[in-house]
Amino acid sequence: MHPEYIVDHNQQTKAVVIPVNEWNVILQQIEELDDIRSYDVAKADKTDKVISFEQAITEIRAS
Repeated sequence: MHPEYIVDHNQQTKAVVIPVNEWNVILQQIEELDDIRSYDVAKADKTDKVISFEQAITEIRAS
């Protein structure tokens, strides 16, 4: 990672600038972690019934 720090007149860090390509990688990783967390929450929820993939697609298309 190649961050650049923006500091104020007291040399206190106020912001960080990173290259766009590095930012895009970070966003992809955040989205992947969000998907993993959502999966973990859904997997831990024992109140939901299990349905087949085909049934899920049918229900999604119907709504």
